[in-house]
Amino acid sequence: MIYLDNAATTPVCPEAVQAATEAMTKGFGNPSSTHGPGRAAREMLKAARQTVAASLGARPEEVFFTSGGSEGDNWAIRGACRLMRHKGRHIITGLTEHDAVRRTVDYMQSLGYEVTRLAPGPDGAVSAEAVASALRPDTALVSLMLVNNETGAVTDIPAVARAVKEAGSPALLHVDAIQGYMKLPFTVKSLGADIVTVSGHKIHAPKGVGAQYVRAGVKLPPLIQGGGQENGFRSGTENMPGVCALAAAVRACRADADAASRMAALRRHAVDALFAALPDMTVIGGGAPHILCLSLPGYRSEVLLNYLDGMGICVSKGSACKRGARSHVLEAMGLPAPVIDGAVRVSLSRFTTQEDIDALCQGLIRAHDSLYRSL
Repeated sequence: MIYLDNAATTPVCPEAVQAATEAMTKGFGNPSSTHGPGRAAREMLKAARQTVAASLGARPEEVFFTSGGSEGDNWAIRGACRLMRHKGRHIITGLTEHDAVRRTVDYMQSLGYEVTRLAPGPDGAVSAEAVASALRPDTALVSLMLVNNETGAVTDIPAVARAVKEAGSPALLHVDAIQGYMKLPFTVKSLGADIVTVSGHKIHAPKGVGAQYVRAGVKLPPLIQGGGQENGFRSGTENMPGVCALAAAVRACRADADAASRMAALRRHAVDALFAALPDMTVIGGGAPHILCLSLPGYRSEVLLNYLDGMGICVSKGSACKRGARSHVLEAMGLPAPVIDGAVRVSLSRFTTQEDIDALCQGLIRAHDSLYRSL
């Protein structure tokens, strides 16, 4: 099997498996308990928080563990709107956001919030200028993704943060950094964000664990009430196997310092090889090292995916959360229907090899030459 759908999820790395196993067997205590096993678990939790915080350039007390990206996005948007409700009821977001943001913003709109949804530029990213033009005195929240999960387009979040600051706006800035985490170099300070959401299963940790940065001083109301874990910000007994696995995956990613440059080189190799053989191919968006969105106009994405799947090559036609619907991201970019309908997303990881990319290129070329073309 050649797995090239890493933007959907990644295989769990051996370091994360080992850390999760140790947390389940040796460190099984509840970190809120005061006895020996509880204290040992609490030390493991503290160490994991320090690891994740260091990877974000944050202080440990600004990092809170969650069940993943969707929870983090929901918490950020609902919490920020509640916190800022006396400042205003206007939200700025993008048309190309992940559904965890889109649907939560839709929910807030149903409660009476006004929403400005910004269209992306030709590169697939929302510009800082567009954000600046959309700011209003009553803007409470700006929520944008760092890296688009379908096209790999990179939004200039630092420029967005500067635009918000220069306008004198009190709005909070939430960044969905799930696809950018451990792929692009950033810190929460360099982003200028108030809230940053990341997820474990995009960086070779298991599913069901993530982390949320909340800038000190931002008293984000909790999404989950209960026993007051995570300093009262996120109740519920911590998922210690997941948390420890996340920290182990972070350490492994940071140790592999050349991973992003390798992925970028493999992406360029794929583009060069495919353009040489398929001049009618279109590359959509881009910017992140690990995501390549391409289209063969006249072919159907589903047919291409099934053809490649038959060869043992796993790619996707967009977000794994869409379940067959046409991509709202590509529609927002104003692309022609044949380009949208022929789009395929290839996403790499630090374990992807040139042999994997060569097999993909050969498979797409064979598909192009063998399958029925509708145009």
